[in-house]
Amino acid sequence: MGDAVKAAHRAMWASGDYPALADEVIPELGAALVRAAGIGRGQRVLDVAAGTGNAAVAAALAGADVVAGDLTPELLDAGRAAAARRGAELEWRVADAEALPFEDGEFDAVLSCVGVMFAPHHEAAAAELVRVCRPGGTIGLLNWTPEGFIGRMFGVMRPYAPPPPPGAQPPPLWGSPEHVRALLGERVTDVGFRRDALRVDLFDKPGDFRDYFKGRYGPTISVYDRIAGDPGKVAALDEALAGLAREHDRGAPTLSMDWEYLLVTARRAG
Repeated sequence: MGDAVKAAHRAMWASGDYPALADEVIPELGAALVRAAGIGRGQRVLDVAAGTGNAAVAAALAGADVVAGDLTPELLDAGRAAAARRGAELEWRVADAEALPFEDGEFDAVLSCVGVMFAPHHEAAAAELVRVCRPGGTIGLLNWTPEGFIGRMFGVMRPYAPPPPPGAQPPPLWGSPEHVRALLGERVTDVGFRRDALRVDLFDKPGDFRDYFKGRYGPTISVYDRIAGDPGKVAALDEALAGLAREHDRGAPTLSMDWEYLLVTARRAG
């Protein structure tokens, strides 16, 4: 990523309140990834694009020696404080997923939980995941799928969003087995894919979901900032996001949605 792209990326994720969203909406995802990757005591683990450490903290509590790396210092600061409250000890490092500041083969396991998928240049990020993992080590990823709720949410926002950086690819592609297999290629073996879903029961009504993401989720905030001067576009996006939530409502007394994700596990070849 160029310096300007990095700065914009950091600012986007620092806006709103992603730490609250990670804690309130998706807290169990990190532990699901840690279990799928078989993380345990004695392993040296890197969580790439860790955010506030959803997977990193779970790995540390499982007994691993963990480094949480992310491009956005504000997220690392929030994660460090939350980890201390839970009694988790780990290292926090500012790190670009497309140019990780670690040695080749430094880690027994390299994880990313709805994180590396947001690095704009997928091939560069995938190469880094493999590079810093030792031969025979584990790569574990949890990514939103293109067909699932979050993937479709990005599709709804795309017409209103700023143009992507040159060479960037859409984040939800990381939730496609074919795309991930092509990215990792022959550098990995024993590749496994499993689809699952996160049950989200936090919101009473579709509009509550929309307003929560408008106030807390950096990508949504950046889209609304771009169209703030056009009331028609704001109203159209408001309705589209609420409509998406209505479409995914399971019909409980309050809004209840399943957000699909893809779990990926692989071993570095060599």
